[in-house]
Amino acid sequence: MSKNLVAYFSASGVTKHVAQNLADAIGADIYEIKPEVPYSDADLNWMDKNARSTVEMKDYNSRPQMVDDDFSVTDYDVIFLGFPIWWYIAPTIINTFLEKHDFSNKKIILFATSGGSGFGRTVENLKNSVANSTEIIQGELFNHNPDMQTLKAWADNLNID
Repeated sequence: MSKNLVAYFSASGVTKHVAQNLADAIGADIYEIKPEVPYSDADLNWMDKNARSTVEMKDYNSRPQMVDDDFSVTDYDVIFLGFPIWWYIAPTIINTFLEKHDFSNKKIILFATSGGSGFGRTVENLKNSVANSTEIIQGELFNHNPDMQTLKAWADNLNID
């Protein structure tokens, strides 16, 4: 039986809520990916060309710093990785997280929250930040707050054990 982790980044709280429900539904550990400098409302204003999130997403090499902690993914086989969709891909802090840890021979299942954008080129973008032996699976895009039963059914259909 695999040991599962739900890791997530949430700027507004929507993804956090889904991640907490998913972790509870499948009995997984949970880890929050925290930026060293939290995002303010002004940073998230996607209509402002100078907003922090806009500037980061225009620069493929942008790697926002994370809060430094002793967390390790070593003990996990399957990582459910959640984030909001920004400009049709994962926020660049997700690349920071992936590059900080060794995901060799692990399975990463993506889930995202979005008001309307799709996954776009997210999987391809994130594969550049992990070892070749890491499997990344495009999971589910949630544009609502699914209940725990829905999340458990989704995870069960993945047949991860």
